[in-house]
Amino acid sequence: MTVRQTLFILLQSVFSAVFAQNIQDDFEGNGNISSWAAVDCILNTSFSNPAAQGINTSPTVLKYRDFGGTWCNIRFEAGHKLNIFAHPTFSFKIYVPSSSITGNQPNEVTLKLQNGNTLEPWKNQVSVTKPILLDQWQEVTFNFLTDPYDNFDVNTSPPSQRVDLDRVLIQVNGDNNNDQVTAYIDDFFHEYLTPLPPGDVYDQLIWSDEFDTDGALDSSKWHHQTLFPVGSSWFSGEIQHYTDRIDNSYVQNGSLHIVAKKENYTDQGVTKTHTSARLNSKFAFTYGRVEVRAKVPGGVGTWPAIWMLGKNIDERGAYFQTQGHGTVSWPYCGEFDIMEHWGNEPNEVFSAIHTPETYFNTSGAGWMVHSGGQKIPTALSDFHVYAVEWTEDKIQFSVDGMVHYTYQPMSQHPNNWPFQKPHFLLLNIAIQPAVDPTLMQSSMEIDYVRIYKQSGISTNETDRRQTSVLYPNPVDDRLFLRFPAETQGIQPFVLTDLSGRCVREGQLRFTKGAAVLSGLETLPKGMYVLQCGKQRLQLIK
Repeated sequence: MTVRQTLFILLQSVFSAVFAQNIQDDFEGNGNISSWAAVDCILNTSFSNPAAQGINTSPTVLKYRDFGGTWCNIRFEAGHKLNIFAHPTFSFKIYVPSSSITGNQPNEVTLKLQNGNTLEPWKNQVSVTKPILLDQWQEVTFNFLTDPYDNFDVNTSPPSQRVDLDRVLIQVNGDNNNDQVTAYIDDFFHEYLTPLPPGDVYDQLIWSDEFDTDGALDSSKWHHQTLFPVGSSWFSGEIQHYTDRIDNSYVQNGSLHIVAKKENYTDQGVTKTHTSARLNSKFAFTYGRVEVRAKVPGGVGTWPAIWMLGKNIDERGAYFQTQGHGTVSWPYCGEFDIMEHWGNEPNEVFSAIHTPETYFNTSGAGWMVHSGGQKIPTALSDFHVYAVEWTEDKIQFSVDGMVHYTYQPMSQHPNNWPFQKPHFLLLNIAIQPAVDPTLMQSSMEIDYVRIYKQSGISTNETDRRQTSVLYPNPVDDRLFLRFPAETQGIQPFVLTDLSGRCVREGQLRFTKGAAVLSGLETLPKGMYVLQCGKQRLQLIK
């Protein structure tokens, strides 16, 4: 990328700690918690719902039976360190029959977080306790930022400052007693990735390339950046030449292929061992949504990226610099990294913001505040939509509609917000010095690039909150739903064709009115009707 060797070394050392996923379990096979365990109690993770009514009619739940164990609890390992500052909430449904209780303990449930890698993990635990009602299903939410919490060790840091927590425990009616209680638990959920929130709908396409014509790239849309920006190489120790040859970038079968190759190649008086391509869009814009549907390359040493730089960057050979717009150096131009992927961390994708403040005024783990990512198990084998939404006060990164990082400084100044001027798009594969010597070539495949802005049809905030939107429409593989903000939790849906025949049904999880319906790539082309809750909307495939 740009001149950021220090950040690159830092990023490589902490890279795997950035990635996480929602932690969830509905006890019907649709979760990712596989390490449920019991202490001083009986645990059954596949028990018939004893009271399928009210807010929980699902057939299967977790049964927790405290038979009088002194330290009774159930727990699981998160599988990664929890970021409580960014993602403080945990929730689940609970049902406690009054007939199962003995003693006089208060009716309550406690969620505890621990570092499970220590010899005495209870000594580092932090907990939040909530009251419960008996003989009915209820949803309980624990917020470790806003709820009163209890540190076992009063000298322990607040949960918002902890970076070591990786174990989750649930306890009903307290510990250190021999009373009995039976509880049923369902729909455990800890949100790390969030659906795109309601409000900003980007429905006006202002620039795109669908890569429909085989052969060379459309030169009216793309510029090959091939000149060394300084000296006789690229940044961060990269070892490739970027070329404008069709060997390294071409369109075939509806996709752009950017190809990194192992080959001795001489240009600008320098011979290098690898070639690749670095493309600049000849279009720059301010505020909007960028979508790039791509399949990333694999191989240790590959470093593909989808990113943006300020049009005003003074970098030798960049398109807008050649047009006379280069006035500031990096990072004063600002940079968005929509997607980066390191070949030695397969299927982990990353987004970041670079500003003068993040580059010069942060160090160590603090820099990670300005970045985020997620693990995409099929990033190398399947197409995914990598996107950024950019407004006057916020920049938000997502994959397939699931947000993993939002940048929104509380107050803006030139050092933290060089994002009020036009930016352009870059696509490239860099090669790192530690590249696998047996890797002969690797390709990033891009189905389309689309840039949208908001049409501004409705500026009335009340209208926007009440409007239900499906997009993109026509849909490809994933449909983003934005319903009124009060639409929350699990909602059933039915998708029918115009004859009324059901072609898909299931459940969607809404957060503040937003949800994602995926797996539509196999749906035949045609007109369909989506019925979800009280909403009935038409879509086109």
